Amino acid sequence: MNRRPVPPAQRRARVAAVFDRVARGYDQDGVPWFTPIARRLVDELAPMPGERALDLGCGRGAALFALAGRVGPTGRVTGIDLAPRMVAATGADVRSRRLAQVDLHVMDAAAPRLPESAYDLAVASFVLFFLPAPVAALRAWRRLLVPGGRLGVSTFAEHRAGWLDEVFRPYLAEPGFAAGSPFDTDGGVERLVTAAGFTEVRTTSFELDVRFAGLEQWQAWSRSHGQLAVWDLIPPGEVPAVRAAAAQRLAGFRAPDGSFCLTHRIRLTLARRPP
Repeated sequence: MNRRPVPPAQRRARVAAVFDRVARGYDQDGVPWFTPIARRLVDELAPMPGERALDLGCGRGAALFALAGRVGPTGRVTGIDLAPRMVAATGADVRSRRLAQVDLHVMDAAAPRLPESAYDLAVASFVLFFLPAPVAALRAWRRLLVPGGRLGVSTFAEHRAGWLDEVFRPYLAEPGFAAGSPFDTDGGVERLVTAAGFTEVRTTSFELDVRFAGLEQWQAWSRSHGQLAVWDLIPPGEVPAVRAAAAQRLAGFRAPDGSFCLTHRIRLTLARRPP
C-alpha cells in the first residue's frame, strides 16, 4: 500500500486531531508507560530548583509534573502541545495541583513560538519521530535554550516493536516509518541532534516492562495514544484480522495468570547547546 507524503499543514492537523481524540484517557488507564519513561528522562537532565524548563509535546504531563517537582516554586515550567484538548485536560490537572510555576500553550513543537535563550533545559518525550523535519525542529529547540542548556529526547531503542511491526507493516507506508529511518539506531538519532548544532551528545537506554491484564486491555491501551493513527489507517473490514494477528503474537508473552508482559527498550538521547 503506497501513500504520497502528507503536506506539513495537513500532517499537523491530523496529528492534532488524533491526540485531541485520545486526550481524555491519554496516560490515564493505569498502564505504566509514558510516566516512567518521562521521569527517567527528567532524572537524566537533573533539573535544579529555580531552573526554567520546557516540555515539548507535554501530553497529559508525564514529564511536565516531574519537571515542576524538581524546579520547585522558584522555577518555571512551560509545556506546549499541538492538541488543544490535551492542553485543556492537562491545564485542569495543573490547576488542581495548584502549580503556579507551570504555564501551558497550544503550540506546534516543530516550530515553537517562544523566547530564544529562555530555558535552562528542555525535554521531548516520544515527540521527535512524529515531526516531519526533525533536524529543523531540533535547531528551533536549540535556540530556545540558554548557552550550555540541556536537551533530553526519548525514542524507541527498537524503532518499531518487532511483532507489532509485522502486524501493522502493510499500513505503515508513510515516510516516517520507512526502512532506514534515523530512529532505528542510537547513532542515527545522535546524528540528527549533532546536525542541529548540539554538542556533548550521548545516549543511554533502559528496559521497561509493561504489563496488561489481557488482550482487551492491550487493545484499549493501543488506541489510547498516538498508535490510534495507525489503527485509523486500517480499512474497517480488515480490523478484525489485524486484531487476531496481534492476539496471536501477544500469546507468546502470556504469563501464567493470563496477563501479558511486554518489554520495551527505551532510548534517551541527551545533549547541550554549545556555550
